[in-house]
Amino acid sequence: MTEMTAEPVLGKTHQRRRGYWSRVAHDGRKLGFWFVAPAVMMLIFIVIFPLAMQLYLSVTWWTPLDGVRWYRAYESFNIGDNYLRLIADGALWAALGRTFLLMIIAIPVQFLLGLGLAYLFMEQFVGRKLFYSIILTPMMIVPAVVGLIFFLLFQSTGPVNDTFGLPVSFSWLTDVHRAMLSVIIADTWQWTPLMFLILLAGMLGVPSDQLTAGRLLGASNWQNFRKIILPRMKSVIAIALVLRTVECFKIFDIIFVMTKGGPGVETETISLFLYKKTFADLDWSYVAAIGLTVLFSLSIIAARGISYATKKKG
Repeated sequence: MTEMTAEPVLGKTHQRRRGYWSRVAHDGRKLGFWFVAPAVMMLIFIVIFPLAMQLYLSVTWWTPLDGVRWYRAYESFNIGDNYLRLIADGALWAALGRTFLLMIIAIPVQFLLGLGLAYLFMEQFVGRKLFYSIILTPMMIVPAVVGLIFFLLFQSTGPVNDTFGLPVSFSWLTDVHRAMLSVIIADTWQWTPLMFLILLAGMLGVPSDQLTAGRLLGASNWQNFRKIILPRMKSVIAIALVLRTVECFKIFDIIFVMTKGGPGVETETISLFLYKKTFADLDWSYVAAIGLTVLFSLSIIAARGISYATKKKG
């Protein structure tokens, strides 16, 4: 009799426990939803909605001058004419060419300088923390301020010409051959610290016992660097190069303050080209098409670069 009454009681107890944990799980999911909801809403309004709007406008001829709201841009639907237009746009390709010129000069210089500084900072020396702070300072300055600093430095009567004894007639920012060089110097001064910081983190991640073993076996510092340090920094180097490549396509503040794209269009990179098309020509649908194309291309380059660097050898 006792066994018969005990089983229903135990069954009810298990049901109550299952019901309790089921309610806990349900409340947990509800609480998790309310915690995640703000981030999801922010992602929608900051990333997804602008991208969808840009894609929508890129297949129309809409501009603010049409006198209709953006959501009625379908009235001037053109399928993909903007994308065909950018293929034949000589000014766009010239701006991309100047961007690539800046990139293929500035990035290797920044990489080599950052790599050399990172290697020096692997060892302990007097004043290391002080020099570390000094080197990182340019990276903390607003790019527009950096542009203003170098705008003043490269004036005909400024400190650079005065230091090197150059005449007042020697122009930096208004000369077609030296304006881009001035921009590259300013960009290198500001962003070499970022390259240094990333590469130093990669170097400090190399096991010290391997370096010690290399020295004990008679390897020189150069051999240790080439055979041990560099192979273990492949992923870090790829990340640093990809980040700087993307940033070169975004450079705007420094150029706008220093040269405004001049003289003529000699320093007009893709970001400045898009700025002028947006606010001077108000050609928003065309700008949307260019922006999406650049975004898609850079995403592929970044993904391929990172995947190649992180790919394990069989």
